[in-house]
Amino acid sequence: NNIIKDLKITRPNQVWVSDITYIRTVNGFCYLALITDLYSRKIVGYDLSDSLELNGCVRALNKAIYKAKNTKGLIHHSDRGIQYCSNVYTQILKRKNIEISMTEENHCYENAVAERVNGILKDEFYLDQTFTSLIQAKKATKNAIDLYNSKRLHLSLNFKTPNYVHKNAA
Repeated sequence: NNIIKDLKITRPNQVWVSDITYIRTVNGFCYLALITDLYSRKIVGYDLSDSLELNGCVRALNKAIYKAKNTKGLIHHSDRGIQYCSNVYTQILKRKNIEISMTEENHCYENAVAERVNGILKDEFYLDQTFTSLIQAKKATKNAIDLYNSKRLHLSLNFKTPNYVHKNAA
């Protein structure tokens, strides 16, 4: 169920949105699992993997949980991808008392912020190019996410950065 559809977002670590996007290398695709805070637009967890298997999503989730420290009252929202529906992934969320929200069927507009972040990283931070290796793609991804979180101003955040809003929310 999509439990965030009419929810008023008032603070960081209230809702995280998750998605996976493709990054090209000369050897094929690798897969970027992203977790973004819906309030601050900060990417709170990510992992770039050469496989679309579950492990990348789990690593991104575990990084986000570790950094957040307190996940009380948190909702995790995603599409209905096999990784997010897996028993392993949902059990991590349940163990941490994180509520699970998913899009209805395959409606990407119900996960619009996650999709938008994918586009920003590719269009503005050049992750749409073809990298020579997974290592090069990982370096570029880390740099892009660091810049996105610390420098990229958002109209929806009154021209503040995700890091600033995440840290200074009242």
